[in-house]
Amino acid sequence: MQNPSKTIFATVILSVIFFVAAPTLCSANPAPGNWGQNHPRRAEVNGRLANQNRRIEQERREGEISRQQARNLHRQDRQVRQEERMMASQNHGHITKGEHRVLNQQENQLSRQIGR
Repeated sequence: MQNPSKTIFATVILSVIFFVAAPTLCSANPAPGNWGQNHPRRAEVNGRLANQNRRIEQERREGEISRQQARNLHRQDRQVRQEERMMASQNHGHITKGEHRVLNQQENQLSRQIGR
């Protein structure tokens, strides 16, 4: 049979270790709203998406595309952005080179549709 004071002491020690180590362990995973958005590959992808969004709006204002075409292009833009966020969330806020390549290919397709 164990000594109750040893059990209490062990529990207190484990609790202290947990509370000291927990912030360090949790900081390895970035906060949900701020996960690696400044990572170079993410910044490039998001910059291109923002540029394409501006191009869609400019072409709609100039009458080069209809409102419905702009709506469809914006929807595709949002899908790429959502995919980028999903990829980053699975990799601690970063996207891999392969994911970056896939997203660039999708952006290139969208860009060709905008520039028709």
